[in-house]
Amino acid sequence: MALATDAPKESFRLGMLIYDTRFRSITIQVIVLALFLAALSWLVNNTVQNLEAKGRSFDFGFLWQRAGYDIGQQLIPYTNDSSHGRAMFVGLINTIVLAFFGCIFATVLGVMVGVLRLSKNWLVGRLMTVYVEVFRNIPLLLWILLSYVILSETMPAPKDFRVTDEMTAAGELPAASMMLFDSVAITNRGLDMPAPLLTRSLGSVEVFGVPFNLSAIVFLLIVAAGLYANHVIRSRAQKIQEDTGIRPVTWWKSIAVIAGPALVFLLASGFYLEFPQLKGFNFTGGIQVAHSFTALLIALVLYTAAFIAEVVRAGILAISKGQSEAAFALGLRPNRTMSLIILPQALRVIIPPLISQYLNLTKNTSLGIAVSYLDLRGTLGGITLNQTGKELECMLLMMLIYLTISLIISSLMNVYNNSVQLKAR
Repeated sequence: MALATDAPKESFRLGMLIYDTRFRSITIQVIVLALFLAALSWLVNNTVQNLEAKGRSFDFGFLWQRAGYDIGQQLIPYTNDSSHGRAMFVGLINTIVLAFFGCIFATVLGVMVGVLRLSKNWLVGRLMTVYVEVFRNIPLLLWILLSYVILSETMPAPKDFRVTDEMTAAGELPAASMMLFDSVAITNRGLDMPAPLLTRSLGSVEVFGVPFNLSAIVFLLIVAAGLYANHVIRSRAQKIQEDTGIRPVTWWKSIAVIAGPALVFLLASGFYLEFPQLKGFNFTGGIQVAHSFTALLIALVLYTAAFIAEVVRAGILAISKGQSEAAFALGLRPNRTMSLIILPQALRVIIPPLISQYLNLTKNTSLGIAVSYLDLRGTLGGITLNQTGKELECMLLMMLIYLTISLIISSLMNVYNNSVQLKAR
């Protein structure tokens, strides 16, 4: 009786790295990686040698040198005696703030326009179409300049808000007046609004030279805890509804856990508003927002919202009409059908291209240099670059920062995208 024996294992030979399909892909990847690293090494070495030949060094020591220029819009303490690194950080914060509010407002406006463009009302649908086509087909830079010119040239000067004794005696009103119970003033210089302050602040702490307000951190933690508690309440109500068919009333609990602790903290800290007042040639006190920020935000929101509207419209059209017909058959109103049935399913189509729009908006903030908004491009890639002559270092550092911001946005949105995708069972 013959017994089958295992075939002898073939010993490894160098030729298998090329001719054996088990190793060929790895070999190609190693070769390509080695060639890439060699090219990169040659490029860096050649750049350093060329800089040394011109008597220049490749280093980032300029970040600790005195900046010597002012930044009008700043959220952390900064003077012209601060370092270029501090100026870079101020510009980075300005970029992040602009991108954050721009993404939020553009999303809200884009969703509204995208939904309304599908309206059965002929006039509403055509108006939304005109909006989308106009803003999509005109360069963003022109919208930024137009917004800045309108705000700077059409708004009244601070002197127009002044009330003199002669005007009071004659019963005359000033040429311009503040809005919202004399709390907000819009002038040709900027927007002045009340500033939230605390009489009993917890102070601040510096981390790597950057001050962090402890009161603001505690307030945000309280709000985050309230939102988490509200999530637990709603999840419990959803479970009760699935088990019994009756959903308990939770709106008052949600208000209590979200607003209650936050209001108690604000009252205990002595919260009050500092209103802007006209003194001398301009308003003092409160929060002063330059028109460069406002114009840039308006232009970015209106421009990006036109693209988001098309993304939303495509996502809605990707959902079968049978979903809407089934909802109408159950007696749901059109607005409830859109918010409960259509949009949640359309998110699976909307989120991926929406990430690209967020990235575009973030990178388009660099156009703020056209209206003197000193963001990362205006500080590190503008004044600092011109003063220090470190073009290569500034550009590489700025590219690395924009790349990091874009990767963070993509990662966060991809996490959310995975959470709304259908789960296979």
